[in-house]
Amino acid sequence: MSIPPVPEHASSPKGAGLAGPRDDRPLMVVLRGLGLGDLLTAVPALRALRRSHPGHRIVLAAPSVLTPLVPLIGGVDEVCDVSGPGHVPPLGRRADVAVNLHGGGPHSVAALHRTGPARLLTHAHPAFPDAYGPDWPDDVHEVRRWCDLLGWYGIEADPADLELERPRPGGEGARPVVVHPGAAYPARRWPPERFALVAAELRDSGHEVVITGSERERDLAERVALLAGLPSTSVLAGRTGPLELAGLVARARLLICGDTGVAHLAAAFVTPSVVLFGPVSPARWGPPESGPHTVLWAGGLGDPYGYRPDPGLLEIGVRDVLDAVARLTEVGVR
Repeated sequence: MSIPPVPEHASSPKGAGLAGPRDDRPLMVVLRGLGLGDLLTAVPALRALRRSHPGHRIVLAAPSVLTPLVPLIGGVDEVCDVSGPGHVPPLGRRADVAVNLHGGGPHSVAALHRTGPARLLTHAHPAFPDAYGPDWPDDVHEVRRWCDLLGWYGIEADPADLELERPRPGGEGARPVVVHPGAAYPARRWPPERFALVAAELRDSGHEVVITGSERERDLAERVALLAGLPSTSVLAGRTGPLELAGLVARARLLICGDTGVAHLAAAFVTPSVVLFGPVSPARWGPPESGPHTVLWAGGLGDPYGYRPDPGLLEIGVRDVLDAVARLTEVGVR
């Protein structure tokens, strides 16, 4: 069988995090070399793997930046730094079980195939006729996708098992409204001017408002704060690591954001949220319907990787968001 080459740009063959002593337990490697939201949607599957393999050493192949969040999930023994579907560095011995929670393409299957597992759990792919598994489903929620994959192999996973252990308390007494204007691609970014109008309305109604984001989103966060008339101290973008951001969302009164990873933190901590969707249906990536979350979506589909805001996202107005806030929580607006 010919194994497709792994793109060089997708590899990150670095060391392991969450370090502990090596042991002789059978090795399970689980590939999920993606971002924050991707990790959080895989939580039910990861916990199911731990329950079904209590005696295994479970190594999660994922970006090392997410390592601080892994103890909140439970059941993962180690993190191996992998970004994308690429090369999984040597883990000391042959994997007993390899699990593809990354995607349906050939490169993720190839990366796990190279670990020489005694058993490979993955969706089927024509490049790997001996990798026996279910067909890749297109129209299914991301949480359900991985639970169903494990179910095909006889491993029961509960899609509702999304809650994380709460981080240690920080900022006691502070329950801010968190506004997160960024997203990976412009197609999923509501205009900063509109986020600013929402933030200003909430501030004027007496609520503490903070603006979050990554270091590269700091300029965006500062622009929203400036337009909203918020002090520079309200801008937390680039000042919170994954664990600090998780703690902030866990104690927040409310989160307002687009279709991006921080929305899944709100689901994980049952924090009320208003999530704005554009080119992607919330049926694929939205929060649990049973939680304190409101999804705003115009109903259209588009390119989630586009370089301008999706037309459907632009159909959502400031009043729509403020009305959703008023309906969802005790957070009042004038």
